[in-house]
Amino acid sequence: MKIFELKNKALLSENGEHILGSQETGSHACYMIYGILKPGEKGRVVKPGEGHEEILLAVKGDIEITGHYSGTLQEGSAFHIAGESECFMENKGISEAVYIIAGGHSEGGHH
Repeated sequence: MKIFELKNKALLSENGEHILGSQETGSHACYMIYGILKPGEKGRVVKPGEGHEEILLAVKGDIEITGHYSGTLQEGSAFHIAGESECFMENKGISEAVYIIAGGHSEGGHH
């Protein structure tokens, strides 16, 4: 079994995210994104794309969401989004917010 360290990779990336996907796992069935929003950061887009679905989980801190779903995604809460629907994330808090996006192919959407 291989352990994937995501936090430090997200911290070192330009956009605050690390995608754990087929390059590391060898599987095209699913992927996971570990992301960090700095205080006041906004504009991160959540858009699975045609043939894909995602679940966004607020792991640490509350995240403001606008778009297909609008409201506050409280720490420990999640929502599901599919296809071309899109949302935008914003961290209005005073500390970092951490989120996980888990995604995969919709039924019949595997390419």
